[in-house]
Amino acid sequence: MDAIAGLLDGPRARGAFLLKLAFEGAWSMRIQDESPIAVISVVRGSALIFGDGETPIRLRPGDVAIARGPRPYTVADDAATPVQAVVHPGQDCRTPDGRPLKLEWALGPRTWGTAADGETVIMTGVYESAGEISGRLLRALPPLIVHRLDSPLVPLLADEIIKDEPGQEAVLDRLLDLLLIAVLRDWFSRPEAPGWYRAYADPVVGPAIRMLHAEPAHPWTIQELARRIGVSRAALARRFNDLVGEPPMSFLTSWRIALAADLLLEPGATVGSVAPQVGYGSSFALSTAFKRLRGISPQQFKLSST
Repeated sequence: MDAIAGLLDGPRARGAFLLKLAFEGAWSMRIQDESPIAVISVVRGSALIFGDGETPIRLRPGDVAIARGPRPYTVADDAATPVQAVVHPGQDCRTPDGRPLKLEWALGPRTWGTAADGETVIMTGVYESAGEISGRLLRALPPLIVHRLDSPLVPLLADEIIKDEPGQEAVLDRLLDLLLIAVLRDWFSRPEAPGWYRAYADPVVGPAIRMLHAEPAHPWTIQELARRIGVSRAALARRFNDLVGEPPMSFLTSWRIALAADLLLEPGATVGSVAPQVGYGSSFALSTAFKRLRGISPQQFKLSST
């Protein structure tokens, strides 16, 4: 499993919240829904997006923004426009003084705003939960990514988002996934991507990461990794630490625990059934490692995530 596959194996849309927003004149929305990822794209007009205390970034048609939660942010026509709507957890939209806006702003299937044919049209897709397998990548993302996407995905999603047909949720979920991965694939190829991801291209560290990702249950040692790659143990350890920022075995432990967290959320999963899948010989060994890294036991994690 490569890094991008690992990311999308977590926030794969399942009944994601998708919405078309249409506005006329001045408008401003504060988003504090605490969702892990939101994808925002402009279909017509323009908008500013910014976190608290940050310089606003102008979005134009074809631009796609990815906002990483749970921090709040604002989308508006102008930074000086007073906030008209606040989106709370559960996509509960209200005025700043608490008056519900869900019915007042309803303009049609999956369409909200102040004018059905407004001069500004925006699409937003919200992943309301994320599997723990993607935690390493989500933490690597900056709070906001803005990308110019030359793709038919944005107009296609704009056409589909307002349809109300059988199976439409599944169609929208898959289109949102494609839009997200298209932006992230580009961002992770840039110099600002985290060192461990760029290390995939390294002739020494790249194969090591791929092997650890592909076979997390294998009883890996630095010696075996080095032998398979054809370098010395010292050379692998030094280069891995330089590029990734931690030793190979620490990287493996983090990956195993991320996988375990994801597997524990599957129906019927137990600590005992998950342990051998991620390289631990007993539920006790997995529980010890899990609590050391996460600060809570696997059972506590499972209860808090359901």
